[in-house]
Amino acid sequence: MKRSIFMPFKRDRKKHWDRVYKKNLPSEVGWYQDYPEISLKLIAITEVGADGSIIDIGGGTSKLPGILLDQGYKRLTVLDISGNSIEKAKTQLVEKSSRITWIEADVTKYSFKEKYDVWHDRAVFHFLTEGEDRKEYINVLNQALMLNCHLIIATFGLDAPPKCSGLPVVRYEPETLHNELGDNFILAETFFEDHVTPSGVRQKFIFCRFIKHA
Repeated sequence: MKRSIFMPFKRDRKKHWDRVYKKNLPSEVGWYQDYPEISLKLIAITEVGADGSIIDIGGGTSKLPGILLDQGYKRLTVLDISGNSIEKAKTQLVEKSSRITWIEADVTKYSFKEKYDVWHDRAVFHFLTEGEDRKEYINVLNQALMLNCHLIIATFGLDAPPKCSGLPVVRYEPETLHNELGDNFILAETFFEDHVTPSGVRQKFIFCRFIKHA
């Protein structure tokens, strides 16, 4: 039964997110942050230099890529399933958008041509409620992230709401997230965030930095 309920959304995943970004301003979506403090802190901790290759999965209209450009990072990629999200992001960044590589794709289905020093994902992985999708995501991640490089991933924690943007999510603690990702990754550190959405809903996030060692 769960499979049959999920499958129509799986086919319409792109349509769902295009609707979300068409309907809402960048500052109105639940995951909006004016300043992504923990993401920036974790990227700085990696000590990846200005020429390091960083990809933001589901980055959409996040302010993270623009701030990273201002900090001197030169090789930035944003992947998002929603074309509406990418177009709004380009408008938001104006001329700086030309300094970012944009990919409109479902990360679980995409074949990357480049390898990355940092893979950043805030609030994509927890939407993958089917084991098959999580396996595909992790396969893509392992192919695209270089050895001894960094995975920064943020998901809803155990005390977070069971849904976001009207969709069910999988809630994690650091240990269960590590178990999901597998033995190729070492958990380096964890941060916790009490995120408040623009509508005032509190969401408990966990942020984990992993190092790929195999």
